Amino acid sequence: MKTIVPSRLLRNAFLADAAASGAIAALHLFVSGEPTGPLAATLGLPAPLLEGTGIFLALYALLLVVLARSRLVWSALAWFIVLGNVGWAALSGLLLATGGLAPAPLGGAYVVVQALGVLLFAGLEWRGVQVSLPGAWVTAQPGKDLARGHAG
Repeated sequence: MKTIVPSRLLRNAFLADAAASGAIAALHLFVSGEPTGPLAATLGLPAPLLEGTGIFLALYALLLVVLARSRLVWSALAWFIVLGNVGWAALSGLLLATGGLAPAPLGGAYVVVQALGVLLFAGLEWRGVQVSLPGAWVTAQPGKDLARGHAG
């Protein structure tokens, strides 16, 4: 598989995305509570949706921290994260536009702001992958230290 040596921009974008995702995960998991929990009631969003996205975002944040600390990242995985963020934002907008979600006004604003933040991370990560590419593409080979380019 092709790998990249993550640029500083990509590492920082992954860490910022992880911090935001982790904070939202904590909010969703620890404040959503039962179907009548304070967050679900305030936002007008279903508690199972908040809890499910909370679990996903906690795992996603963990993955981003691992990638930010890695010497090498599979390029396909980096692009998957960028496209996943674009997809998350698009789906958020689609759910609001089609009535798939009918949140309270504050909940609608929450979904829109969150989607815009996700698009910002997608842009930063896209640029981070772009600046990681020149001279950083290597093919993984067993027994080879890819970061240094010699047998380990």
